[in-house]
Amino acid sequence: MNVNTSLPSDRATSRRAFLGGATALAVGALLPRRLVAAPAARPNSVFGGVRIGTITYSYRSMFTSAEETLGGILQSGLSEVELMGGPIAQFAGIPMAPAGAKKKGAPAAPVARPTDAAREAQLAKCRELRKLYNDAGVNIHIHKLPFGPSDEDVDFNFLVAKALGATAITTERSDAQAKRLAPFADKHKIWVGFHNHAANLPAMDKTDPILELGQYVGFNLDIGHYVAGSKGLSPIPVLEKYHSRIVNLHLKDRTADGGNLPWGTGQTPIKDVLRLMRKERWKFPADIELEYKIPEGSNAVAEVAKCVQFCKAALA
Repeated sequence: MNVNTSLPSDRATSRRAFLGGATALAVGALLPRRLVAAPAARPNSVFGGVRIGTITYSYRSMFTSAEETLGGILQSGLSEVELMGGPIAQFAGIPMAPAGAKKKGAPAAPVARPTDAAREAQLAKCRELRKLYNDAGVNIHIHKLPFGPSDEDVDFNFLVAKALGATAITTERSDAQAKRLAPFADKHKIWVGFHNHAANLPAMDKTDPILELGQYVGFNLDIGHYVAGSKGLSPIPVLEKYHSRIVNLHLKDRTADGGNLPWGTGQTPIKDVLRLMRKERWKFPADIELEYKIPEGSNAVAEVAKCVQFCKAALA
């Protein structure tokens, strides 16, 4: 059961929006030319048939808006992206709880139910966002907008995926959440990819029970966390066992004792994983997640670009 990889905002977004923050000035200086460039000038980060992208968490130190984030993606040389919820919510006017709002024991703030008209307007903005990215040559293959508490909120999140042209939604692993989301995923035929940390790795001694909950439940497999959580084991057997249920990978280089390092200096077999993907012609994307310390004098855009070149060289 393979992930569907056929994927389908508005260029009227002002130049000022791209230059809206001091952190985006270097990116924005070249962005307008890129957006109106000939198709041949668009980014292409599919190397040897392997789709290389990034989760936009990689740019957390630089950007917050969808427009600025797009600038960073383009300058990094990427044509694929897993888009975090913040830029989507900002662009589409979707309310999100502020960071740290869920404190243990604190009562939940009442949230007014959005009207149908408000939902439709938000989905229209998501389609506009999709067009903005697609016109620039970037495919939003996954989004990571948090799921709300009600069934209506959950259903809306899948409609957002369709509006963005995404084939999947990613979220942190929770067996209870998987049971809740599986019927919606099956209904919409949109995958939910559950992200592992070092403490909740996919089961290898049996079929992982989370996959039995629905046909569109899968893994957002973080290979760096796998190396750390397994005390140095290779993630390749996981890919071989579960490749038909992998929504995407997160690429990072970690050590068995848990440290994040510049690529090529840790224990994660990134090159071997990418070459296996090429050999087997697996079509799920492999997304860069920048978590190592950014060197002095560099920035997230430059470091993601280095990771892109690492992938390109591995697949040359």
